Amino acid sequence: MGDRKYRQRGYQDSGRDREPREKRPGKKPETFGPKTPRLMGKREVTRCASCAAVLPLGYDLNGTCFRCGFELHSCKQCVYFDTSARYECTQPITERIPRKDAQNSCAFYAARTTVERETSTSKPLDARSAFENLFKK
Repeated sequence: MGDRKYRQRGYQDSGRDREPREKRPGKKPETFGPKTPRLMGKREVTRCASCAAVLPLGYDLNGTCFRCGFELHSCKQCVYFDTSARYECTQPITERIPRKDAQNSCAFYAARTTVERETSTSKPLDARSAFENLFKK
């Protein structure tokens, strides 16, 4: 190192006086097949057309909403309700039903269901555990 102008260590220095390198961890064991994706769960939900309350499974759809009292067997709650279609229904009904939010006896009625993502409802007890959960694998 005496023949150079600057005293910084570089690639020309011998490897004798260098510090030993840390050993790198070995390769991860290979797994056969594709990785399983971590997808969020999905569920089918029926909601009230008036207040958007989630109706539990097995709830009587001929009754009323438990939160707002909206009649559930009505055109607004039906899958086939479409304001741009003839008589505001995509099914071949013979006459128009005047009140779309009132209960009716339509033979084509099917409750509207939506597919929603399952989200975790458990909340961490403190901020530190919430922060640590962000970086878990």
